[in-house]
Amino acid sequence: MYVRGIKQSITLSNVGRKCRILTKMSGRGKKAVPKPKSSVSRSSRAGLTFPVGRIHRLLKKGHYANRVGNGAAVYFTAVLEYLCAEILELAGNASSDNKKRRIAPRHILLAVKNDEELNKLLAGVTISEGGVIPNIQAILLPKKSKMPKDDRSAEDVQSQEF
Repeated sequence: MYVRGIKQSITLSNVGRKCRILTKMSGRGKKAVPKPKSSVSRSSRAGLTFPVGRIHRLLKKGHYANRVGNGAAVYFTAVLEYLCAEILELAGNASSDNKKRRIAPRHILLAVKNDEELNKLLAGVTISEGGVIPNIQAILLPKKSKMPKDDRSAEDVQSQEF
């Protein structure tokens, strides 16, 4: 039986005990099947390069707190990405100052130690293969002579001849 575009079929089962009415839409009223939505990562939503999901998982697994919110992972990821970008920029400048095209651990050490805030943040950190900051104490430097240059005679200057 058809009533205003709806097809109804009545089925009887077990000789009159139950009566089911099945309603089906006719072909005129069908809607298009929605396409499955592709998943969008939290990193791309936040505009970050570092993985928000991985950092959220590690925050939960590390038992730093009983509960870790979604915003905490995004914020922490943004902070880590900023610090990494800052260190890499300064290390790139240090490598170009040394006429190198590749950043070495030495350049990272020079970048961190020459920046006041990064040096304070990473005060107790040892960078492997980084070396030390070049520094000669003033006491160890040779004293300058106070004699004017004109007063020197040829006898004062030592010869290289043997």
